[in-house]
Amino acid sequence: MINEDALNVLFHDGRTHNAWADKPVPDELLKKAFDLAKMGPTSMNCSPMRILFVRSQGAKEKLRPAMAEGNLAKTMAAPATAIIANDPKFYEHMPFLFPPFDGARDLFAKDADLAKETAVRNGNLQAGYFILACRAMGLDCGPMSGFDKAMVNEAFFSESGFKANFLINIGYGDPAGLHPRGPRFDFDQVCEII
Repeated sequence: MINEDALNVLFHDGRTHNAWADKPVPDELLKKAFDLAKMGPTSMNCSPMRILFVRSQGAKEKLRPAMAEGNLAKTMAAPATAIIANDPKFYEHMPFLFPPFDGARDLFAKDADLAKETAVRNGNLQAGYFILACRAMGLDCGPMSGFDKAMVNEAFFSESGFKANFLINIGYGDPAGLHPRGPRFDFDQVCEII
C-alpha cells in the first residue's frame, strides 16, 4: 500500500484548480504524466485517448472562441490546457496494441456503436489516470466541460478525426482560487456489498 503522503497528493489534497501561478510546466513533466497514465488498464488495451497540449499564445487564441465565458479566463491563464480527445478509429491500432486477438480490429470496425462506446468509456478511464498522473508529478489540474466541442474538433482535429471529450487546465494551482471542497457521499450512502 502506498503511504499516506502519496494518498494525500493523489486524492485527499487534490483539488480542481481555477487559478494558476505564473510558472511554466516543463514538457518533461507532461511526458512523464502521460507515460504513467498509459499504464492504466483499458479493454483489450485499446488506448483510445489522445491529448493535444495547448500552450502557445497562438494555440490559446485558437481555443478562445470555443470556451464558455466562465472557463475562459482560467484557461487563458493556465500554463497548459490538455484537450482530452478520443480516436474513433482506435481499432486501427489493435493489431499492435492487442496482438493476442487477431480479430480485434475487425470486431470494432464492423460495429460502429461498439467502437464509439468503447472509445468513450476507455478514453474516460485514461483521462482519469492522466489526472492522477499529473498530480503524482506535482502538477495541479482543472478538468472541465464548458466549451464548444464542435468548434474544438474543427479547429484542432479536422485532419485527424479525433473527437474532443473534455479539457484539463494544468499547472501549479493558486490556492486562493479554490472553491470550498464540496461534500462527498459516505460509503453506505452509495455502495452496497452483497
